[in-house]
Parts: sequence; C-alpha cells; structure tokens
Amino acid sequence: MKLLKPLLFLSVALLIVFVASCQKNEIINSDPSLKLNFSNDSVLFDTVFTSLGSATKQLMVYNPSREKVIISDIALAGGDQSPFRINIDGEPVPDKKNVELAGGDSLYIFAKVTIDPTNVNNPFVVEDSLLFQVNGNNQVVHLVAWGQNAHYIVADHDVSGYPPYKIVADSLQTTDWTNDKPYVIYGYAVVNSYGKLNIEPGTRIYFHKNSGLWVYANGQLTAQGTIDNPITFRGDRLESSYADLPGQWDRIWIMEGQANQNNTIENAIIKNGFIGIQAESFFKKNENALILKNVIIENMDGAGIYSRNYTIEGKNLVVANCGNYCMAFTDGGNYNFIQSTIANYWTYSIRNNPAVMLTNYVLDSNDQPVPNNISFNMGNSIIYGYNDNEFGTQMVAGTDSSYFLDHCLIKTTRNTANSAFFNQIIKNTDPLFKDIQTLNLRLDTLSPAIGKGSPAIGSTAPYDILGNPRGTTPDLGAYQFVPGQGK
Repeated sequence: MKLLKPLLFLSVALLIVFVASCQKNEIINSDPSLKLNFSNDSVLFDTVFTSLGSATKQLMVYNPSREKVIISDIALAGGDQSPFRINIDGEPVPDKKNVELAGGDSLYIFAKVTIDPTNVNNPFVVEDSLLFQVNGNNQVVHLVAWGQNAHYIVADHDVSGYPPYKIVADSLQTTDWTNDKPYVIYGYAVVNSYGKLNIEPGTRIYFHKNSGLWVYANGQLTAQGTIDNPITFRGDRLESSYADLPGQWDRIWIMEGQANQNNTIENAIIKNGFIGIQAESFFKKNENALILKNVIIENMDGAGIYSRNYTIEGKNLVVANCGNYCMAFTDGGNYNFIQSTIANYWTYSIRNNPAVMLTNYVLDSNDQPVPNNISFNMGNSIIYGYNDNEFGTQMVAGTDSSYFLDHCLIKTTRNTANSAFFNQIIKNTDPLFKDIQTLNLRLDTLSPAIGKGSPAIGSTAPYDILGNPRGTTPDLGAYQFVPGQGK
C-alpha cells in the first residue's frame, strides 16, 4: 500500500505531460507572414517526347513552423482544363482544401503531364501553376513541360547578377544550329568567349518570356539565311493573337569581339521582343563589326537596335514599330547603313523618342557626359513615322562627331539644307508605303521615293531585300518598286 501513492502521482504527472504534448501539437500557426517552403520553385518536365507520352515529377512541400499549419487550398490554376494532373497525399485531385501539415513535416505532391509532341497546335512550352494558400498568403509553383518536338535550350546556370543561362558554344567550341527542328530557348543561350555559333538557313528560333541569345565578349555569331529560306527569331507563343505582339522575349545581345571576326546576321527576321539587337563594347574597345544584310526587325517593345560604341554595317535593313527607338546609337561608334527602311508607326503607347537617335557620350557615376567619337552615315534610305521629328542627335564637345545622310527621305524638324550633314534630302513627305497597318513597307505606285536613290550608292547593294535588281535607278529604302509585286 505504500507504493500506491507514488505510483498515483507518477501516473498523474505522465498524464499531464501527455495532455500538454497533445495540446501543443494541436496549436495551429495562423501567422499571416508564414510561408511554405518547396523543393523547387518550378517543376520542369525536361523530357523531350518524340511520340505520345507522359512524365511524372515530384514536389516536396515543407512546413517550416514548429506548429501545425492548415493549407487552405492547393489547386491547379488551369483546373480540369490543365494539361497537368496532380496527386496530393495519395489523392488524384485538381484541388484540395484544408490540408493539415504538422510542424516541421512535409507533403508529397506528384505532377503528371501527357504530351503529343507531333500536335502542331500545341505551344512549344506548356505551362500551368500550382497555387497554395496559407494564412491568407498566396504562393505559386510553376509547372513547365515541352509541347512540341524541338531542340530545347534550357538554362542550367543561375548566377547572381546574371540572367539564367546555358552555354551553347563554349570557349574554342563551334556549334551549328540546323533547320531540322525548331530551337526553343528557355533562359539565355550563351556563346562563350572564343566560342562560335553558326545558324544555317531556315532555322527557326523561339524565345520564351525573358529569354534571349547572348554572344559574350570575344564570341562570334554567324547567322546566314537566304532570301527564300530566312532565319527567324521570335517569341514562342504560337497563338494568332501573339503574331505581332511586342515584348514576348528579351533580346539578342552581342558584345565586343576579336579583330577580323565579325558577327553576321543575314536574311533574317527578328520580331516581337524587347530589344532586337543590343550590340555593345563592354570590357574593351571593339575590334570587329556587326554586319546586317537583308534583316527585318519589327515590333520591339524597347528598341530595334541599341548600340554602345560599336561598329555596325547594314544593307537592305528594315527596322519598324518600336516602343522607344528603332535605332539608338549611344556612347559613340561607327555606323554605316544603305538602302534601309526605318519606319516607326508604334501604336501600343505614347512614343516621344525619334526613330533614329545618335549620342556621342556616356554618363559617368556623377551623371557627367564622357565623350566618345561617333561616325554615322546613311544613304538611299527612309526614316519616317508618326512623330514630327524622327531623326535626333545629342552631342557634346570634346570628341570627333559626324553624321551624313545622303539621298534620303526623312521626317524631321531639322534644317536639312546644311550640306555638311545632308545631301539630296526629301523632307517630310509621306513615302507612301503599301500598308503601314500590316507593316508592308514596299513602296506604292506613287511613292516619292521611287527612282530617287544615288546610283553609286545603289550599286553597292545591287539587289533589294527580296532579291529584285535595282538597276541604274535605285529607289530609296530596302524595297525596290516592282509593279504588281506585293499586292
């Protein structure tokens, strides 16, 4: 009987500890700042199917709190229409509410996608999102799969201060992109220093949102299409509503290169991005050039061509409909263009900048201009658009700066009578393009640009962007007028 009382006290104590433990486990964390942790912020189905197939990926959801949390909702954003299917804690559902997750515990979610990559109606990148709601907070995990058979370039480097990227041509490596299947860029495709990327005629390159092509310092790009088989750079959205929508991808970014190793883009179409081509000297003075021949750049949210102290030569170049500038040449450089059409009829927002802008300086850390030499020449060309002045310059003293426009049609408020800068200018006269709404920039029958080019300049580009001969009476712009063509 003497042991009864101590045993009774011990049992009561254990019961109290057990009850307290149960009560602690029942505490629910309702902190509105609480966020779940995930094994990945995106679930990438990187399998490239060649026939109808499926793939399954796992996502881990972690409760970082010591107390229980209630996930009020886990759902596929696309619901029953989503190409993805999910299994939450062993249950195949598109949506599950009030999921309890103990302190420090984790939850398995399995996501599955089924793809028919031969279906040309599929987008290249199939996407949806898993939506999580905890204590009023909304969190998202992206689901990404490949929708058509293509070459997929997927970023595998994520370095602070740089966009996500994948090296496609490493140092001393030459890579060839062929036209057998499209290339889909997810992130940035990088040509590393002393690497080379060759793109053959007819290659189609599609960029996902915020993606681009980056030719790093001393790398080299050679993209040579043909008139009948051009190279295409565009966004990866294939719906008709995206056919001419700007801002779908980022840019083609070309840095300084080695002497006599020019970057070349020929017979190519670049459309619907943020910046068509950004060419800049970054680490050292540029020793090579960017050669553009028979290139169309259109529907860019920012600029068609943006340059910093580079050398660019262009023939039969069309740059049209850009949100800021069609061409912005900054911090000096050397630029020569002939038989080019620069037309800015941008309608998505108010545009206050001219179609073509030249500056001979860069601002230092104190916002003071540091001058650099600039030389700009344009012949047998058209610069036109909605603004009153489509040709602008901002120059500072202390450096050699020159520009000369010869046999051009320009919309401008400038005095074009100064022979030091202008020769044979048609000023503020509508060039009468075929259809500015559809960007058909061929010349109409009554265009004042017909036959007004310099034969000497025209002889250096004897065929127009479509392969038509210019003969001895070249027109202004990239297109030679041919009766009946382009109706």
